[in-house]
Amino acid sequence: MANNTSSIGWFTNLLIATGNAELSIFVLFAGALLLAVLAHWLIFKILLRMSESKGPGRLVVSKVNGLTRLATILLALSVVLPVAEFDPAIADPTRRFFSIATAILLGWSAIVAIDVIATWLVRKHRVDVEDNLTARRIHTQVRILKRTGIVVVLLMTAGAVLLAFPSVQAYGVSLFASAGAAGLVLGLAARPVLANLIAGIQIALTQPIRIDDVVIIEGEWGWIEEITSTYVVVRIWDLRRLIVPLSHFIEKPFENWTRESAEIIGAVVWHLDYRAPIANMRTKLGDLLKSSPNWDGKVSNLQVVDSGATTITVRALMTARTSPLAWDLRCEIREKMIEWLRAEHPDALPRVRATVRGSADDAGLSPA
Repeated sequence: MANNTSSIGWFTNLLIATGNAELSIFVLFAGALLLAVLAHWLIFKILLRMSESKGPGRLVVSKVNGLTRLATILLALSVVLPVAEFDPAIADPTRRFFSIATAILLGWSAIVAIDVIATWLVRKHRVDVEDNLTARRIHTQVRILKRTGIVVVLLMTAGAVLLAFPSVQAYGVSLFASAGAAGLVLGLAARPVLANLIAGIQIALTQPIRIDDVVIIEGEWGWIEEITSTYVVVRIWDLRRLIVPLSHFIEKPFENWTRESAEIIGAVVWHLDYRAPIANMRTKLGDLLKSSPNWDGKVSNLQVVDSGATTITVRALMTARTSPLAWDLRCEIREKMIEWLRAEHPDALPRVRATVRGSADDAGLSPA
C-alpha cells in the first residue's frame, strides 16, 4: 500500500508540474474511478464464468453486483485521497466516510449473498412431499446457519465502522489492556445469549430437532414450526405455540417422534370382558386397516397384553406414514372396533358381575 501510494503521489506531482493542479487531481480521481470499475467488471466476469448455470453463484453475483461495484469505487477513492492536495480538515472526514461506507456496503453484500444462497437451498428441497426427511434436515441447517451468519456479519460490520474512528481505536486498545473483572462481568451477562448461539450451531450440525419434527416437550405434543437464533417455536396440536430456548434442546431430554423417519407405530387399547372373541377381533382389525387410507400396510398386530380381576386389556398396533395420520388411524380403528363389538359381540363389552345374597336360606329363615 505504501509503494502504491508513493507511485500515485509521484504521478500526481508529475501532473501538477506539467499543468493545472485542479486538472491533475481530476485526472487522478477519474483514473482511480475507471480502474476500480474495470477491475470490478473483470473480477465479476471471471466469477460468472466459474459459477454453474443452475447453481446459486450466478444469482449471488447478479444480486451483489451493484453494491460491490460501489464499494470498489469508494475503496479506490479512499486510496488516492491522501495524495491529493486537499485540506486535512476535509480529507480526513472524507476518507473516514469512504471507509465506513465501504464497510457497510461489503457487509450488506455479504448479507444479500447469505440470503440468496439460503433461499436457493430452501426452494431446491421442498418439505411438502411425503418423504421430506432430507428436506427438513437441510431446511433446519439453512435457517440456523443463515441467522448465525447474518449476526456475525452485522457484528463484523459494526466493528469495522467503529474502528474507523481514532477515539474508538484507542478505547478498544485500552479495553483489551484492562480486561479483567469487567470482562468476567460481561461474559456472565452475555452467557444466555452465547449459550443459545452455540446451541443453535450444535443443533444445525447434530440436528436433534428439525423443521416439522413431531416432539413432546414439557408434556406438550406438537411440531417444530420455527427455529430462530435464540428460541424454537413448537406448534401444539390445539394451535397453541410453545416458545422454548434453543439451549433447552441441548441440555434437557425431550421426545422426538420423527428423528429417523416420519413413520410411527400407533397403539389402540380396549378394556374388554373375558368373553371377548380375540381371534375374530384380530381378523376384523386386518379388514378395518385394509379399508383405511391412513394405514401404510406395514404393521397390523392385536394381542392381549394384560388381564385384571374383571377385564382383559387388548392392544392393537398399526403404522402410518406420519404421526398425524397415525393419530387419525388410531381414532378410526378405536371407534369402528367398538361399534363392531357392540353390534356383533355385546358380551365382549366390560360389565360388572355381582352375587346377590338375599334368599330365605341365606337370611336364616325357613318357610312356614
